Amino acid sequence: MARRTSDYDEDDVRVRPGRRGSRPRTRRRPAHEDASPGFVAAVDRGRYRCLVDPGTGDERDVTAMRARELGRKGVVVGDRVALVGDVSGAPDTLARIVRVEPRTSSLRRTADDTDPFERIVVANADQLVIVTALADPEPRPRMIDRQLVAGYDAGMDPLLCLTKADLADAGGLIAEYAPLGVPYVVTRRGGDLDDLRGHLAGRVSVLVGHSGVGKSTLVNALVPDAERAVSHVNAVTGRGRHTSSSAIALRLPGGDGWIIDTPGVRSFGLAHVGPENVINAFEDLAEGAAERCPPHCDHRQENCGLDAWVAEGHASQARLDSLRRLLKAREDPE
Repeated sequence: MARRTSDYDEDDVRVRPGRRGSRPRTRRRPAHEDASPGFVAAVDRGRYRCLVDPGTGDERDVTAMRARELGRKGVVVGDRVALVGDVSGAPDTLARIVRVEPRTSSLRRTADDTDPFERIVVANADQLVIVTALADPEPRPRMIDRQLVAGYDAGMDPLLCLTKADLADAGGLIAEYAPLGVPYVVTRRGGDLDDLRGHLAGRVSVLVGHSGVGKSTLVNALVPDAERAVSHVNAVTGRGRHTSSSAIALRLPGGDGWIIDTPGVRSFGLAHVGPENVINAFEDLAEGAAERCPPHCDHRQENCGLDAWVAEGHASQARLDSLRRLLKAREDPE
């Protein structure tokens, strides 16, 4: 007597009909317990350059593809992954990425503030280096604000890197961000980068900034064999050209940390970020919000409890003003 479908045990072999005949399959997925751990250093047209056994004498680059069993789960630069297949790194070999390990952070952006689809820029970075030029092109504070919001949302430590100090003074921009307590470094063409190197040491840092601010110049100075293409700023528009077409992770000389260079962007959508993710980066104000603010307060309305919190001396007015500026940046087009 034939068994009904409902009589099958979950581990029974199923038969999938098809034009080329039937083949058995099971609901069990292989655990790939013998998979090799890897670090995704670059992505190029569906191929992933992964570093296997980093920091050992057997360190090697392995080219891999994404396994079908990952479904729609994306793989980005900075991901820690599990690899099977040929992980020798020999020419013309190809491994498969079968698992993406849990991420410690995800820097995300949307194409614009109405786009419901967020994109992960990089994974597992712990420091966001916001690179902005002091001149040629002019600073764009609203872009900086938006990138700060994205960094706070990702749980990353921000660092302002102000370039081209030989062309303009950095004092005004430094003062503008002082209430946020964001650390900063100032660089100039041909200048010393020891201060920046000190902030990068031992960390995984992602560099972001709009085109023409000098990210690729910095990368080439920090990692001499990086050979990142350098652009020039258009004299009419004041904008740079996209010279870095994809993100890439580069190890700092001596193995003392990683930097991830990203393509220059002209917008940084924040459709995915809620106000609570921003205020949580301000411990002195987050406490006041929890105690004094009504539910669903956007911290910009007239009855916001943070005004009284500041008036009582728990935090400074400059900090509250800076927080509200960042919250406003979520809603105003850049």
